[in-house]
Amino acid sequence: MSVPVEVVAAVLVRPSGEVMLASRPAGKIYAGYWEFPGGKVEAGETLQTALARELHEELGITVRRACRWITRVFVYEHATVRLNFFRVFDWSGEPHPREGQRFSWQFPEAVTVSPLLPANFPIVKALTLPAVLGISHAESLGVDGFLQRLDAALARGLRLIQLRDKSLPDETRLSLAREIVRRAHACRARVVVNGSMDLAHAAGADGVHLDSSAAARLKTRPACGWLESALVGVSCHDAAELAHAAALDADYALLSPVLPTLTHPGASTLGWETFAALAAASPIPVYGLGGLELADVELARCHGAHGVALLRGAWT
Repeated sequence: MSVPVEVVAAVLVRPSGEVMLASRPAGKIYAGYWEFPGGKVEAGETLQTALARELHEELGITVRRACRWITRVFVYEHATVRLNFFRVFDWSGEPHPREGQRFSWQFPEAVTVSPLLPANFPIVKALTLPAVLGISHAESLGVDGFLQRLDAALARGLRLIQLRDKSLPDETRLSLAREIVRRAHACRARVVVNGSMDLAHAAGADGVHLDSSAAARLKTRPACGWLESALVGVSCHDAAELAHAAALDADYALLSPVLPTLTHPGASTLGWETFAALAAASPIPVYGLGGLELADVELARCHGAHGVALLRGAWT
């Protein structure tokens, strides 16, 4: 593989959740294809400087707040590119095409423009993931108490839940899984099961979540045969486990522990600096887990996280 060309790509995000896609202008390779705006990093530029320059040149805007997100390498026929993605949440100026391109605001769940550049398909899928992932806590709260809190969290907007509670008896856990799925689907939320494929299938879940030991035993993405659009997540603790999760083509990773936790007092933690370095290098979205609260979403995003995964904090 040739040395990758460094490229910055911007996911401009409106408060509504819409993101901008731009068409490549006539005269450029892949003219007419849609992509996220951005361009090559020039010699001596930092990624942030290149991002600001490209968005000003292409769209006439000034970046106010941009957060590193993920980095993907893609091999085209003409070149290998390293796409350094940023999510841009605030800018000044009204975007307007300055290079003959078209642009369109799109909801990631329902993109209508085509054709997309191939490198952008996994990006659009990743953008459908919400900022908060709630991890079930029925072992401590009791099943009835947890389900009450689940209803409240769904009403507040929680849209992704991981069923964990591994110490519950199998029958209780299956019953709980089915009830979580029923209530979540009524609110258009998704549920992944931390456990066997059989349990996830039986519960009618939207995918599976693998702990690090389960992921280590796999060489390819697990086949969720009951659902074509199933999600696969992986728990990770270091760079090697994140790389393996990406090799499995997982949809997201949980990276922990970011900060000290009640469940593991005195355990070593990543801290935000290490977390940010690992998340920026990851080709898949990374949720921060461990010692975090709902109020930490923006802090986590500023350190390259897709969002936060919460155990206690999702249900209070």
